[in-house]
Amino acid sequence: MKLYNFTPAANAQRIQMFLIEKNIEIETIQLNVREDEIFKEPYNTMNPFNCIPFLELDDGTIICETMSICRYLEELYPEPCLFGINSKERALIDMWNRRLELDGFLPLIHSLRNKTSFFIGKVIPGIRNEIKQLPELVQRGIEMFEILLHRIDPHLLNNQFISGNKFSVADITGHFMMNLSKILKIEIKNDYPNVYRWQNELSTRQSVNIN
Repeated sequence: MKLYNFTPAANAQRIQMFLIEKNIEIETIQLNVREDEIFKEPYNTMNPFNCIPFLELDDGTIICETMSICRYLEELYPEPCLFGINSKERALIDMWNRRLELDGFLPLIHSLRNKTSFFIGKVIPGIRNEIKQLPELVQRGIEMFEILLHRIDPHLLNNQFISGNKFSVADITGHFMMNLSKILKIEIKNDYPNVYRWQNELSTRQSVNIN
């Protein structure tokens, strides 16, 4: 089993944090996405969506998408459990993870890709073309994220973590969502004190600070 990754990318870091939390070691091959290595063979054939991370199984099967890889590894290595120990927990963790991905993580990814000059010609992940950056998408992504903050701040008043009082894969998504908000210089501390507390707690975990 081999993991193809690119450490600076947010989704690559989500996988890395998950592996550390689970104490899983996998052979990892770093692809230099900045130099378009992912568009070269054999990687283009292995993963024609041209995004990292992706996992190659021993039988040659390729699993793409961060959460799909994490779910597969959770089945192989069930302890410690990060997806829930019963149907109720699994549903709640999945619910919160989807909310954070759809309403926060992904909108901020698109804000960043439409704002930073590095992403000119790379606005859509896995694509190199002439689609132009749009300032309106930067603002729209931030506005979507702020709506999410208004919704989760009261929830986090009575919950240590996003899906309750246990750390889960949804908190990993949350941690990197909040990292994106720092890059975009979105104010959190004064307006969303419970989110700020959660953000700080996640940032002190060993899986974040280990080299």
